Amino acid sequence: MASEKQIQRELKRFGQNLKRERNARGITQDRLAELSDLNVRTIQKIEAGQTNILITTAKRIQKGVGCSWESLLG
Repeated sequence: MASEKQIQRELKRFGQNLKRERNARGITQDRLAELSDLNVRTIQKIEAGQTNILITTAKRIQKGVGCSWESLLG
């Protein structure tokens, strides 16, 4: 089982990857929130690695950004 530190590292990495992909496409956090049907504060927390998310939420974000899973999961 993953330790809490490992989980935190993974969440932070996912958030950094999301921010990189979002910025590369010129999408604001507000626009991604709209595209993903999420609150902008949720997007901010995800990018900061401050919250764990469901796979269904990750799928909505991936679709909203329009990138591959590999680019988000690193």
